[in-house]
Amino acid sequence: MKRSEIQKEIKWAGELLKKHCFYLPEFAEWTLGEWKKNAEKIDVIRATMRGWDITDYGMGDFKTVGSVLFTLRNGVVGRNIGTPYAEKVIPLHEGQRLPMHFHAVKTEDIINRGGGMMYMKLYNALPDGEPDREGHVNVSVDGILKTIGAGEEFLVGPGSSVSLTPRMYHIFGAKQGYGDLIVGEVSSVNDDNTDNYFYEKVSRFAEIEEDEELVYPLCNEYEKVLGSI
Repeated sequence: MKRSEIQKEIKWAGELLKKHCFYLPEFAEWTLGEWKKNAEKIDVIRATMRGWDITDYGMGDFKTVGSVLFTLRNGVVGRNIGTPYAEKVIPLHEGQRLPMHFHAVKTEDIINRGGGMMYMKLYNALPDGEPDREGHVNVSVDGILKTIGAGEEFLVGPGSSVSLTPRMYHIFGAKQGYGDLIVGEVSSVNDDNTDNYFYEKVSRFAEIEEDEELVYPLCNEYEKVLGSI
């Protein structure tokens, strides 16, 4: 992805969130200079990778498979840093989705926070890591146990949430025809470096073409632009 595209997406996401009265912490709008000015005060933010995370998952088609994420709260597994839970907000363009993946450790609630309609598809992961394309998936939707066919698309309206347990493959996105969507994620501690198992051939973080000056560093760039903690 181009740096100019990433920084444009950050501004788009901020405007969409404010439109729906979802407000981010002050560091969401920090420029690189402000990050450097506050470098000695933000060890927790850096260690827990809070902040902006914009990626096309290496697919080169961001508006189809990609996401803007902002991590609001997080901790570090096995260390007394941050919080014992994580929270993200994921603004999605209409028609955009995340790639199919599961987590081996993390349990998460995926929530429609408003703006559009979320769709989801689920599969159980077999012992060899392949998706079970025949078995049904038992899943909690707003605390109500439901049985969903493998790969069956179902809709999640504003305010509703789906509880995903480890080794449950999931795809979710903004349903075409309903507009841009704000997705929330509340989970156990999140580790994007080790606990994402993608079925599609993707990379977790985008390769960036530096076509303009960096203004808003991403959560996986703190060490590069600020130095080691």
